Amino acid sequence: MEYANIRFENDGPLGILTLNRPNRRNALSLDLMLEAIDCLNRVGGDASVRAVILAAEGKVFSSGHDLGEMVGRNINEYRRIFDVCAEMMMKIQGIPQPVVAEVQGMATAAGCQLVATCDLAIAVEEATFATPGVKIGLFCTTPMVALSRAIGRKRALQMLMTGEPVNSHTAAEWGLINEVAPAVELRARTRELALKIAGASPLTLAIGKQAYYTQVDLDQPKAYAYAKEIMSMNSMAADAQEGITAFLGKRAACWAGK
Repeated sequence: MEYANIRFENDGPLGILTLNRPNRRNALSLDLMLEAIDCLNRVGGDASVRAVILAAEGKVFSSGHDLGEMVGRNINEYRRIFDVCAEMMMKIQGIPQPVVAEVQGMATAAGCQLVATCDLAIAVEEATFATPGVKIGLFCTTPMVALSRAIGRKRALQMLMTGEPVNSHTAAEWGLINEVAPAVELRARTRELALKIAGASPLTLAIGKQAYYTQVDLDQPKAYAYAKEIMSMNSMAADAQEGITAFLGKRAACWAGK
């Protein structure tokens, strides 16, 4: 896959998608987002990729939308930008493979949204996270969707209304990221986590990821009604029967992906 604004490579069972506009602080231009959607579509259909790492080149993870594209547009052009951004975020959660953000630096506005959207995230100690749109007259309304679902109402509103950054340790405490790692260990730690996930049945992971995002916003009775049906069907899968049999027989499971 050859792209102008991102880079994709395979590392064993892992797919590494890297934002590659370091000279523009990895701003999410329309072209970059369209490339990311195309890449994720391809990855989602590739059974050899068992987990995805979303990384970034340079010192900044992502500064959010490319503000050069945000001046002097008409309403339909703005809608196009935010439509594509929403599609990219939903695609991250829509592909069957788990997506782990590898955050090596600052993530602001839609860049913070990107971290909040990924299934899991590990960040360096020096990373900061912010939704500073309020400071330039453009409230981070679309980043708010992912942020509020990751860290809850009061904390999200604090970030959204003040625009002030939080450090990586606060982000971990609030649930925006899973873990803080020293910079020299970030790459290895992210791959360790991704490989641990990739060792599970790909079918089971795909079922579980889809089920999580479906049930999370349902009320509890509806969530249980949905979850018990999914778990019943999952129990019928060959991988579930193999996994249970392997556990009872005290041996390693051999996944068939079906």
